[in-house]
Amino acid sequence: MEIIFREREKQGYDDLEAMEMLVRTKMHKVGRIILEKLLNMKISVSEGIIRQCKEGHRIKYNGIREKEVLTVLGKIKLKRDYYYDAECGEGFFPRDKELKIEQTSFSPGVQRMMVRTGSNRPFALSQEDISELAGIEINAKEIERYCHQLGAEVEIFINQIREEKQFDKAERSVSYIAMDGTGVPMVKEETEGRRGKGKDGKARTREAKLGCIFTQTILDENKTPVRQDNSTSYVGAIETAEEFGKRINQEAIGRGVWKSKKVCIIGDGACWIWGIAKDYFWNAIEIVDLYHAREHYWQCARLVFPAGSKKLSRWTEKRKEQLDKGNVEAVIRAIKQLRPKTEEGKQACQSSIHYFEQNKKRMRYNKFREQGLFVGSGVIEAGYRTVIAQLTVCRTS
Repeated sequence: MEIIFREREKQGYDDLEAMEMLVRTKMHKVGRIILEKLLNMKISVSEGIIRQCKEGHRIKYNGIREKEVLTVLGKIKLKRDYYYDAECGEGFFPRDKELKIEQTSFSPGVQRMMVRTGSNRPFALSQEDISELAGIEINAKEIERYCHQLGAEVEIFINQIREEKQFDKAERSVSYIAMDGTGVPMVKEETEGRRGKGKDGKARTREAKLGCIFTQTILDENKTPVRQDNSTSYVGAIETAEEFGKRINQEAIGRGVWKSKKVCIIGDGACWIWGIAKDYFWNAIEIVDLYHAREHYWQCARLVFPAGSKKLSRWTEKRKEQLDKGNVEAVIRAIKQLRPKTEEGKQACQSSIHYFEQNKKRMRYNKFREQGLFVGSGVIEAGYRTVIAQLTVCRTS
């Protein structure tokens, strides 16, 4: 206490926040000393100790090695017994395994901080958060490296669990596989040499692909499909369609999708989605997300009819009715009858006609509803608002 009072007088601290920070700093210093002494009390000094490695070799105690570890109280020097296996050519620190600091210089408490902040915030901001809230300094690159490492370990663990125990009721359920892609802003180094859609031909984004799998077992009182609780899982990456196809297929295998009575692929109509469906899910029912389909005739209407006019509302309402009934041919004929006055309007109409022509079989929404199936991809859109939005912040920070 006397030390704190003297420091307060010396620095002239006269507000609560400054005093809080002063006391925390001093208490951390005291805590570091206590923690270091407690941990280093448990040290073996007998040179005759013999242990066994995982191969069964007898290895002898080979002295004490010191390691600097960053804890929630700051850096400490940890003493550990060291064993060396001459046959394997490897050294062992049993204490590291006991304290969960193998291959790392961060304590479990600090590891938790890095994961909690690094998974919810850009790494640079995560560094600032830890510094301000915990009073310890960790480089943003170290946080990024640890989060990526842990993410890979978690993915392996989840895949193992799914192989051992698949989701219940798979054989009586309908499984849905929804996929979508969107451009994620990138730093210049990550788009170097890539072609883009801008006037200068340079890419400023890369496509992030996201997929989700969920199941449905019942319909509600209105005969509307109901997504099974806790059945949704997501996979995503910035990679080629070929690579992503393998990723979503692995997830589907782990989920036991092949046991479902029906499998449905829902997408916005992008060719790469149907390519993956053809390669891995050839027996699946393919469905173009209804809301994406509606966007196409709406785009044409906005470029032909005055905004807010009755003609616009009447024309689009009629197309909605036709599309809901699965009458794609009627929607195509209506778009062909439009007379856009601008080049942009003409191109939009031609593009939409091609879109509907290519996806006729995937737009029989009346037939899909009769089977009690989902026709929208709201689950994947929700995933983008969280997963991809966070990724965008991280990539541009």
